[in-house]
Order: sequence, then C-alpha cells, then structure tokens
Amino acid sequence: MLRPLQGGKEVHEAKRSDDDGGVPILLEAGAQPHAAKRREHLGGATATTAWPLALALVCLIIYASLYPFSEWRNQGLSPLRFLASPLPKYWTGFDVGINLLGYAPLGFLLAMSALHSRRVAWAVSVSVLGAGLLSLAMETLQNYLPSRIPSNVDFALNTLGAWLGACCALALERSGVIDRWRRVRARWFSADARSVLVLLLLWPPALLFPASVPMGLGQVFERLESALADALADTPFLEWLPVREVELQPLVPLAELFCVALGALIPCLLGYCVIRRLGQRAVFAAVALAVGLGASALSAALSYGPEHAWAWLDAPVRAGIGLGVVLAALLLAVPRRAAAALALLALAVHLGLLNQAPADPYFAQTLQIWEQGRFIQFYGLAQWLGWLWPYAALACLLARISAREPQAGAGET
Repeated sequence: MLRPLQGGKEVHEAKRSDDDGGVPILLEAGAQPHAAKRREHLGGATATTAWPLALALVCLIIYASLYPFSEWRNQGLSPLRFLASPLPKYWTGFDVGINLLGYAPLGFLLAMSALHSRRVAWAVSVSVLGAGLLSLAMETLQNYLPSRIPSNVDFALNTLGAWLGACCALALERSGVIDRWRRVRARWFSADARSVLVLLLLWPPALLFPASVPMGLGQVFERLESALADALADTPFLEWLPVREVELQPLVPLAELFCVALGALIPCLLGYCVIRRLGQRAVFAAVALAVGLGASALSAALSYGPEHAWAWLDAPVRAGIGLGVVLAALLLAVPRRAAAALALLALAVHLGLLNQAPADPYFAQTLQIWEQGRFIQFYGLAQWLGWLWPYAALACLLARISAREPQAGAGET
C-alpha cells in the first residue's frame, strides 16, 4: 500500500498517477486541489458523453414517433383530449415493452448528464420531467397524423420507462459503479474521446437496419436520387437533376469482400484514434468485431427469422471479415493521428463502392418487412442510424485530423 508522500515528491507522484490512468494515491493536503481538479475533469468528460447520446436519442424518438410525417390534418378536437380517454381494451406485451424500453435509455442518459454536471439538484426528477414532456409533445402531435393514434397509456409507459432509467443511473452513481467506469475510461481512452465513443456506441444499433452488404452502412445514393426525383416531379427543377448514363451495377464478389472488410475495419480504426495502449487496442478490436457480427446476426434474425440469423455469412462475407481481422491486427501499433487518416480513407472507399451498386431484390423485400407491421417501431431509428453513421464518422475524423495534436501521456501510442 502506498504511504503519504512528503515534500516535493507530491507533485511528481500526482503526475505519475495521471500518467498511469488515474491510480488512486494518498497525498498530503497540498496535493488535494490537484486531485479534485482531476476528478472534476473526469466527471465533466463523462457528462458530455451522456449529453450527446441523449440528444441523439431525442432526435430518433421524434422521428419514430412522428413517422411518416405526411397528411397532417386538424380534426378540430382538443390536442390533449387523449389524456382523459378510456383505457384501450386491447394491448400487447410488445407495445408495453417498446414504450417502456424506448424512454428508459433517455431517462438514464439525462440523469447521468445531470448527475455528473453537478449543476442539477434533482437529477432524477428533472430527467423524468424532461422525458415526460417530450412524450407528451409526441403524443399531442400524433393527433394531427392519420396514421398515428395518441394514447394516455403510451404517455404513462414512456414516463415510467424514463423514471426507471433515471433511477438506474442514480443507483449506479451511488454504488460507485460510475466512478469506477470513469477511472477505467481514463486508463483506456484519451481525454478527447467523447465524439468517438458516441459513434462507437451507435454503431451496433446502426447495423440493425438491413443492409444489402453486411456491415455496409451509408448506402443512400439510389434512395436519395429517387427521393429527389419524386420531390422535383412536375417542376422545372427536375431538368437540373443529373441523369446517370448507365444503371448501377451489382457488386462483384471481390468488391463485396472489400466492402465487408472495410466495414469491419472502420470501427476498429475509430477506436485506435482514442485508445492508449497496444494491448487495449487488441481487446477493443476483438470486442468490436464480435459485437458487429452479433448485431448483423440479430438484424438477419429480425428480418428473416431466427433460423436464418447466420445465412448472410457466405464465402465472400467470411473472407471479408477475415481480411478485416488481419488488417485490424496489422494496424494495432499505428499512431492515433495516422489511425484517423486511415479510417477516413477507409470510409471514403467504403462509401464509394457501396453507392455504386443498387440494392438487390432480396434487400428490397427485406425493407418491405421492416416498413410494415411491428417493425415500424424500429424502422426510423435503425434506418437513420444506418444511413447517417458513416457521414457522422467522416465529420468526426475530419475534425480530429484538422485539430492540433494533443500531447501524449506516458504509455500512449
């Protein structure tokens, strides 16, 4: 056990503690302000990670609640009339679960942000109030959409889910789990890791939306072109729309192999941008690849049934994943700025290959499955994550490359 240090050794030992990733060291009174400042820094970093995640979740909830954003009308009724309506006679466990689980992460993230900012006295109450007001606004706006039905039960379940999530955050904070996570984060990730961590946390949900190429996110060109043509129909601006001379051609097996490999490699390189040591990078890459495979299998199971969870894992896909594993291993020791540059290059090539190919007929049938029935509950969330995640990663990587190089601590790569 380390003993209290004396005299001038305090500053040196405090600095060594920071370089070692936050190992607790007992110091004299003169070093306490430094330790308090360090704890404040770690807490603020965690709070700013929870807050962007909460904002992203709010946007996704708004989209899922108001989809398809068409045929708005006013029936002349009070928009809050649903609050006093009789309880529905028919409901399913799925409806209860999705309304609870949809707002529980929001309550958790809002409470985490409030707890770690140290500026909100009643973190749970404020978080539940914010989530409840959001749910009330969504249910009220559904009065004006013919395809949506406002429900007082949904509002109550949403608020209850937010309360459960906020209580979970408070329990983890008081039990010390969050403090331990902050110390682990300080040892594993650089101080500027917030945006990358948000992207990495959103990557598995983005994979739940069915893709024509496994791990192929961001294939938007064909749909964007069609949507733009529909929007400009019967207007003179339609003539301004560029016309392709040839139809999009399906990917050959070799191109599909490279798309899968790059799709598996990109999150690994993102992690390398902020992870400190070689061994930590190896563990992260293994976990990221396993999570990516699991999310892709879950997407196939939701689309085609549990018996087809691994049907997408054909020879080109297996070869692409193997190539991605090899590349991730070869690049373990690459410097952080070089990892960002390589990730940017991989994203550009990946998106270029994907958007030169059309969606295959089986993929179109899969979209019809997701766009109908109960999958409509997940459709907007997974779709927009799958479409926008690569472009958000491009913006993040460009910002990291253009920023000043931070001073590396001891043991950082």
